[in-house]
Amino acid sequence: MRDAFCVADGGVGLATDVVILSLLALSAWLVLRTGRISLGQQAFFGIGAYAAGIATTLAHWPLAAALAVGMATGALASAGVALATARLGGLHYAVATLAFAELTRLALLTWRLRVREPDGSWVGPDGVDGFRDIRWLLENQVTPERFLAMALAVLAVVLLALLWLGRTRAGAAMAAVGHDDGLAAASGLPVLRLRVAAAALAGALAALGGGLHAHRLTFVDPNAYDPMLGVHAVGYALIGGLATPIGPLLGAAFDMFLLETSKLFGGWRMVVFGGLVAIFLRVRPRGLLDEAFVHRLVAAWRRAFPATPQRTTHAHP
Repeated sequence: MRDAFCVADGGVGLATDVVILSLLALSAWLVLRTGRISLGQQAFFGIGAYAAGIATTLAHWPLAAALAVGMATGALASAGVALATARLGGLHYAVATLAFAELTRLALLTWRLRVREPDGSWVGPDGVDGFRDIRWLLENQVTPERFLAMALAVLAVVLLALLWLGRTRAGAAMAAVGHDDGLAAASGLPVLRLRVAAAALAGALAALGGGLHAHRLTFVDPNAYDPMLGVHAVGYALIGGLATPIGPLLGAAFDMFLLETSKLFGGWRMVVFGGLVAIFLRVRPRGLLDEAFVHRLVAAWRRAFPATPQRTTHAHP
């Protein structure tokens, strides 16, 4: 994690990394909402990084279009994995996603797509040497502060979209599948289609984070997409809570702002993080912001700020 997300460039860089990790955590949260645990979201993170990097570096596309291409690629790959593992569940599904992520990492380590630029330089993925010179931000003079603002805007749009999705019939159906897929199927819900749709959306979010990450660092290393990155993504969702997309954001912020930057834990950071996940699984299996806690917060808000009753006017003859 420390190799993939550098904290040496100050608060702006750290805040940007939290935003990027929040997108990855939201992708793991979406899969968890349908009753499955994916330990392979880092695969779609890497796929999005490479796809977006190729779009800006080799095709010279603008960043927005490159990120869209990365999201589409991540969504297709994730939907394909969901279809291929449709009959798996529980630990078998988690191991299958982890295996896919490792195969993806190994494939990226051997993939070379070098293109000669007009100035004589070579750009593109270069196997074990990674993918360097993703210089769109530098070429367009985008400062770290401006890039942070862009990333925050993207995260805000994603968060609002997920909150809206949770209030729709499709969002309620996904939550029902996550609580009891057997009961959901007996009620006539298309369990497979809902899980594939959730996986596709999760893959798109992970790829979006990967595209932002690649352009922030100007290079990507396939070894950064190791199993620990996927474990952290799931851990953020489990600690923060499954009832609301705000939960994974809390988990990511807690880990990066407190554990990653604190000298108190030193080399025990991973032990502390793993211990917290274990405690939450035992004490609060659906995280800090679980359904009961969110319901109490909403009830307290409504008591503190009651809705103003609407006046009704009666027409007189």
